Amino acid sequence: MNGDDLRGVPITIVGAGAIGGTVGAFLHDAGYDVTLVDVDAAHVRAINERGLRLTGVRGDRTFRPPAITRDALRGPLGAVFLCVKGHFTAGAIGDLAPLIAPGGFVLSLQNGLNEAVIAEAIGRERTVGAFVHFGADLIEPGVIQLGNEQTIFIGELDGRLSPRAEALRATLAHVMPARTTANIWGFLWGKLVYGALAFAASCVDAPVPTILDDPLGRIVCRAAAREAYLVASTQATPLEPIGEFEPNDFAPGREATAERSLDALAGAMRGSPKQHMGIWRDLRIKRRKTEVDMQVAVLVAKGREIGVPTPVNDAVLDTIHAIEDGTRGMEWDNLREIARRAGLGEPPPA
Repeated sequence: MNGDDLRGVPITIVGAGAIGGTVGAFLHDAGYDVTLVDVDAAHVRAINERGLRLTGVRGDRTFRPPAITRDALRGPLGAVFLCVKGHFTAGAIGDLAPLIAPGGFVLSLQNGLNEAVIAEAIGRERTVGAFVHFGADLIEPGVIQLGNEQTIFIGELDGRLSPRAEALRATLAHVMPARTTANIWGFLWGKLVYGALAFAASCVDAPVPTILDDPLGRIVCRAAAREAYLVASTQATPLEPIGEFEPNDFAPGREATAERSLDALAGAMRGSPKQHMGIWRDLRIKRRKTEVDMQVAVLVAKGREIGVPTPVNDAVLDTIHAIEDGTRGMEWDNLREIARRAGLGEPPPA
C-alpha cells in the first residue's frame, strides 16, 4: 500500500459473483493487480475463456480479469476483498485465515454483519468494514447485470479514519463513488432495516414496485422495516441512509415519512433494470439458500435479547425458510399469513 491507494498491491477478491465480479472487473480495467476467486468452476472457466461481461446501466462491456478456483489459491495474501454470501462467511474466512500475510487484511464487501465473524477469526485490527448497495445480479457464468450505481462507504470497525481506509476508498472509487466513514456500523445496521423490507418483499414472485403498490404488501414491508428499526437503533446511532432508503423514516410516529420512503424506493426500482431483490433471484431463479439467517435471523435474535418484539420478521424468517426447502411457493398468500401471524389486523381480501 503506497498510502494513496492499493495500486501495485495484489488484491484477491474471494467471491466473483455480482458484487465481487463487478468490483474486480472495474479495478482490473483501472490497472490494479486483481485476482478473482470463486468456487463455481463454470463461472471461473467462462471468465478466463470469454471474459467477464457486464451489462446494464453502464452499457455492455467485456473485461478480462484473471480468475481461479478456490483450490488454486495460495498465500500469503495481502489485501483480500471478501464478497461471498453471508452464510458462507465463516467457512470462507476459516479457509483464508492461514493464507493471510501478517500485515494483510480483509475488507468485507457483503450484506449483513459479517465484519464481526471475520474479526473473530483474524482480529479486529485486520478487518475493515464496508457498506455496498449497488444493484447487480449474476445472470449466468461469466455474465453480470449492473442494475444501479450507489456510493460505497469504507470504515474501520473502531471508527478511526485511517490511511488504510482512505487507500481503500481511493481504490474503490474506480468502481463506484466511494467515501470513508467513522460510522460503518450505522450503515451496516441501517441496511438490516432495508434487508427486513427486502426479505418481506421477496416472499412473493412479483417485482418490488408491484408489491409496494399492493396495500397488504406495503403494510407487511413497512411493519418489517419498523421492527428492524426498533432493534437496529439500539445498536448504532445514527443509522445511515441506504441509497434512497432512509431507515430512520421507520421510527415510531413517522408513518407519513415511511410512506414517502416506500414511494421513493418503488419509484427508483420502477425505473431500473433491477426490478427484484437479489433474494428473489436466489429463491426463484437459482433455487438456493438466501442470506436470511445472516440478516433477518440476526434481527430476530437481537430483538429477543433486548426485549424488542419482532413478530413480522419472525414470520418472514419462517416463510423464507419454507420457500428455501420447497414446502411453500412464492405466493401472495404468504403476505396474508405473515400479517395474520404478526397480528397486523385483518388483511384486505385477496
